[in-house]
Amino acid sequence: MSEITYVRGDATTPLGKGVKLIAHVCNDVGGWGKGFVLALSNRWPEPEAAYRRWHRERAGNDFALGATQFVKVDRYVWVANMIGQRGTKTGSKGVPVRYEAIDTALAPLADKALELGASVHMPRIGCGLAGGKWSRVEPLITERLIAKGIKVTVYDHGD
Repeated sequence: MSEITYVRGDATTPLGKGVKLIAHVCNDVGGWGKGFVLALSNRWPEPEAAYRRWHRERAGNDFALGATQFVKVDRYVWVANMIGQRGTKTGSKGVPVRYEAIDTALAPLADKALELGASVHMPRIGCGLAGGKWSRVEPLITERLIAKGIKVTVYDHGD
């Protein structure tokens, strides 16, 4: 079994050839304005517009923790908006990250990657503003994606 490839760089400019799926974690309250989403919005308007529409119309769709939305932004690039954090602030219930929601959201991500023959690219999902620990997220990625033969590259932003 292969393993996750770690590189310094920007996940919005994914490396390699072929179809690429950029995965990131969103909150469940419709907020889009801090962290990795800003880099996405600077590159493409579609992921934010789709996420906001998905949240606005949530009464009639699957918008909830664990859901994943796919947005095509380029001929060979898709963005996966994965709902993996409850709210946006650390409070009495701890940090916003929800590992079980990330785990759930990784299943449709794996299916889509296999369907498209795509590699998956991401920052350390759930570990920035969501407050998660990579030691908890990495095994989920290994189990849900790497075990299915999907190539995964994780980007650490260089200074």
